[in-house]
Amino acid sequence: MSEHHEHHEKEHHSEHHAEHHEKKSSTAFIALSALLVGTVLVLAFNFMQQAQVNSMLDRQSALLSLSGAGTGTGAINMSGWTADEIMNYEMHAIIPARLGGNTQASNNSGTTALLSEIIPKGVPRIYGSELGISFDDISASNPQKTEATIALLGAFDTQNSGKFITLSGELKQRYIKIASQISCEYCCGAESIIFSNGEAACGCAHSFAMRGVARYLLANHASEFTDDQILEEFGKWKTLFFPTILAQKAAVLKQQGIELTYINLASNKYRNIEKGAASGGSMVGGC
Repeated sequence: MSEHHEHHEKEHHSEHHAEHHEKKSSTAFIALSALLVGTVLVLAFNFMQQAQVNSMLDRQSALLSLSGAGTGTGAINMSGWTADEIMNYEMHAIIPARLGGNTQASNNSGTTALLSEIIPKGVPRIYGSELGISFDDISASNPQKTEATIALLGAFDTQNSGKFITLSGELKQRYIKIASQISCEYCCGAESIIFSNGEAACGCAHSFAMRGVARYLLANHASEFTDDQILEEFGKWKTLFFPTILAQKAAVLKQQGIELTYINLASNKYRNIEKGAASGGSMVGGC
């Protein structure tokens, strides 16, 4: 009995020791795996940060080279820049097109002339007076008023804003038809500002504002605006949001004999027609 008991105790001790060793090995493996994952994440984060810094330095270096306006401290001299150009560079690091060479500079005067032709002015028909807004509120020289107007329109398309407008039935179908014909391609790459089910496809402030216009007009003035007229309103606001690039697009449309309507200019009908001809654009209002 003594020998049997001793043998049983040895077996139990061996099993306990093996189980304890297995637990230690498992714990060590988990700790090592966590350490490796943490190391990979840290390295990836550092790589992304360095890439962003390098990209910013490259853009600044290119700008200084183009303008020849660098100071001894490496700061960018923006004297002579318009408020639109300064805002666009600070927000998106886009270099003014006129600094890219004599050809672009000479084309700038033609773009400026077209700007005065395509920029909508005054109070929008019917809804402008109701909402207390004007097309003139959108200006690079007055970013506070610009952002306030964009936010006011965007509230009609923002959940939990207290002003969100829900559309259903025929009105929702009209909304989908209209909003699917325009995009915010200079700010995001979505095919249109909505998906096929009517949900928002682009999250920039410009898109919220355009969708908000459609929601407000369909909810309050559906019989006073046709689908094309609402799309025209989209185009007017979009032209205000992206004046320079759409002036360049207008030049291409004119060269090809295409009528300068806001649908032709700002909807997806002639999307990207300006590629290869436009030399860069600027944006009014935050993205």
